[in-house]
Amino acid sequence: MGDENKNRDDKPAFDPSGLRAVALGVWKDLKRGAGAVRDDISGFIKKRKKKARDPYAEETKYPKRPGDGFAWRRLYGSIALALVSAGLVGGAAALGFAFIYMAPRVPADADLWNVNRQAAIIVLDRNGAEIAARGAKYGEHVDPGELPDHLIKAILSTEDRRFFDHFGVDLRGTLRAVMTNAKLGGISEGGSTITQQLAKNLFLSPEQTYERKAREALLALWLEGHYTKDEILSLYLNRIYFGAGAYGVESAAQTYFGKSARDVTLAEAAMLAGLPKAPSTYAPTQNPQGAQRRANAVLDNLLEIGAVEPFEAREARLQPPVIMNQNVDSDLGYFFDYAAAKAKAMAPNVPGDLIVTTTVDQKLQRDAEAAVKAALDVDARIKGADQAALVAYDANGAMRAMVGGRSYKESQFNRAAQSKRQPGSAFKPFVYVAAMEAGFTPNSRFVDQPIDIAGWKPTNYTEGFAGPVRLSEALAKSINTVAVQVTERVGRGKVAEAAQRLGIHSDIQPHRSIALGAVDVTLEELTGAYIPFANEGLAPEPYAIEKIETRDGEILFQHEDRAPGRVMSEDVAKKMNHLLYQVMLSGTGRRAYLGRRQSAGKTGTTNDWRDAWFVGYTPQLVAGVWVGNDAYTPMEKVTGGSIPAAIWKEFMLSAHQGLQIAEMDGAYPAATYASEPVLLNFYDQVARGFSRVRRDGDERRGRRIRR
Repeated sequence: MGDENKNRDDKPAFDPSGLRAVALGVWKDLKRGAGAVRDDISGFIKKRKKKARDPYAEETKYPKRPGDGFAWRRLYGSIALALVSAGLVGGAAALGFAFIYMAPRVPADADLWNVNRQAAIIVLDRNGAEIAARGAKYGEHVDPGELPDHLIKAILSTEDRRFFDHFGVDLRGTLRAVMTNAKLGGISEGGSTITQQLAKNLFLSPEQTYERKAREALLALWLEGHYTKDEILSLYLNRIYFGAGAYGVESAAQTYFGKSARDVTLAEAAMLAGLPKAPSTYAPTQNPQGAQRRANAVLDNLLEIGAVEPFEAREARLQPPVIMNQNVDSDLGYFFDYAAAKAKAMAPNVPGDLIVTTTVDQKLQRDAEAAVKAALDVDARIKGADQAALVAYDANGAMRAMVGGRSYKESQFNRAAQSKRQPGSAFKPFVYVAAMEAGFTPNSRFVDQPIDIAGWKPTNYTEGFAGPVRLSEALAKSINTVAVQVTERVGRGKVAEAAQRLGIHSDIQPHRSIALGAVDVTLEELTGAYIPFANEGLAPEPYAIEKIETRDGEILFQHEDRAPGRVMSEDVAKKMNHLLYQVMLSGTGRRAYLGRRQSAGKTGTTNDWRDAWFVGYTPQLVAGVWVGNDAYTPMEKVTGGSIPAAIWKEFMLSAHQGLQIAEMDGAYPAATYASEPVLLNFYDQVARGFSRVRRDGDERRGRRIRR
């Protein structure tokens, strides 16, 4: 029982004696005040000056006896004292009424270290390195005794010089603030103590109203009654907001200076102490000059109270802190938002911070950002190519990079995951999957010619028709009429089913233009649907999050490496590799060709060049690129084989540095109808040559025989 009582005593938040002591102290002050007023009134009555005796006055004729009039004086005094006491009691009752009805209710078991604490999402890369945090960033808990003396003095001299002398509300400071506000005709100065600031940050809104100030003062009294000064200061230092998403002095020191608050210099301490007044305004990452001016004011405060020597303050001014680069322009923001939304959906309503380990590879992410920025130059933007997006997965379905636009700072809209556009011919591989499964082969022959399907007459990107072609040539050159004919032969429903089986989750209607990609999809899902091509027909589930856990190490989600399901036979997968390899070798995707490293892919361009796509893969990596603009206006003949193919190639060359060259089953050149006349002519010439040799030999032999 002794240990239990000891543990119970260690929790000041559960001890009501402090508040009772404050209340008793206030009541004693009221009683003393009432007694003093009563004594003053009694003294005033007793000390009235006696008037000069008038020989003809009434009392000389009829002298008063001792005690005459005493009852009336006593009655008047009692009434006055009663009125004063009633006023004091009424004031006390009003204060009690205000405390009961105005002060927010604080639960008896409130944990002020975590109450109303904003949750944060810390994002880690595939190797466990922290790359960003979303929401409030709380640092490691630090006690005031662990911090440098100049940091504590800087904060107290700036925020609350009489912190250890008042009971939560500084009447002098409050009176000064009221007078200042009255002069200015508004609320410009708060006069809040550290205890009041803590109460506001823990329980109240930041609005500047007299009602909120009253609630703040009452909560400050509650805090002073339940916690010691050191505990209040510790709560303040670890919970107050310092800007840039940093809560607590330790988080602020790590955010701005890359070091612990235990190690900050005088110059750094002055800058930190100046932030609580207006953290968003003075955050040194956003306003370094304003933060330094505020730090100089803190140094003046320290000089005023004699906490530092003049030469120390001068050195601190001459050597201002070095602020860490926050990389606020990084386009990793697109992936951060994407991962944070996924994590919240996977672990909803979890109190406290979440630590999310993702699949992103920082090197590949930088490669992707660089490729997008390099391609969207002035010439591209003149052509109307104002935005681009890129998504990359490895063959196991892990997302390695995501770029959602030209600049995250300019626009946070993620065009890789949130924008649905028609993929055009980049959808055709699903048509050919259905064809291969229906018994067709890459050498199956169709005729590129005018067709009419219930009044719909699709045309090709280029004028004219090529006549007889093999399917390998039709896909390489992205011939629309052949893709439509194939769809009508195998069935539109089969094409839709193949696309959804490989990974398209959007709704697909089996209308007649399905062969030409008249389906709304995101770049994320289209790229994910190409993974089975790189994986010999196996379809792992695309994912971006490996693990979600709390700061205490509780695992809320863990990705499981399950065996991928087969969505294509190995034979169909090989045939699709062969078909898509021709696109890179001699078709519309020649600009994306990787040379010795075997790759395959498909271009896509929608009507009026509004959207341009390229999605391709090697055995190690699958990547998709979209180029267009947010206004959905036509570009100047920007096709999937131009800017998107260039972005894809630039990224893939960088991403494959250091990787072994892997062979792709089916990646070899295909014969086409276009090459057959040349071959026939060649073989005809060879045959004629043999004939001449044979005739010449016979003639010579004949002549020799005749001799």
